[in-house]
Amino acid sequence: MSKILNPRVGHGFDVHRFALTATADKPLVLGGVTLPDAMSLEAHSDGDVVLHALCDALLGAIGEGDIGLHFPDTDLAFSGVSSGKLLEQVWQLVTARGLCLANADITVVAELPKLSPHRNAMRAQIASTLGVDVSTLNVKATTTEKLGAIGRGEGIACHAIVLLYPSA
Repeated sequence: MSKILNPRVGHGFDVHRFALTATADKPLVLGGVTLPDAMSLEAHSDGDVVLHALCDALLGAIGEGDIGLHFPDTDLAFSGVSSGKLLEQVWQLVTARGLCLANADITVVAELPKLSPHRNAMRAQIASTLGVDVSTLNVKATTTEKLGAIGRGEGIACHAIVLLYPSA
């Protein structure tokens, strides 16, 4: 219990709409994993809502604003960038403060595609990017029961919450 003294909690949320047509140069990437589904998300970067929400949760936990503050969509340097690269930079800010990840809980909200076949690959990819044990990460998915824009299949949203604690 002593390692959880002075915990830091952060919550992140992101949403992106589907592009009208899928393009091969912008595949559907979620949790750092390229999915085989023929869909593309509209975004300045690769549109990975999972990693964007996780970045926001981590930034919130350390009191450093949000992903838009650090990687603005007005900066051409971030056009088409891999969200895994953004997560690496955010994680450097976290570890520079002497903090470790107790756990992250991520909820993807989407009617499609089906995410259960990709859940473990997403967990493994995120764990690899952060250099943490996969057991510290949970990825789950839910639908909106056909309600609203997400329910109509217009896009994907994601919530993430993290608990950080000081490293020993």
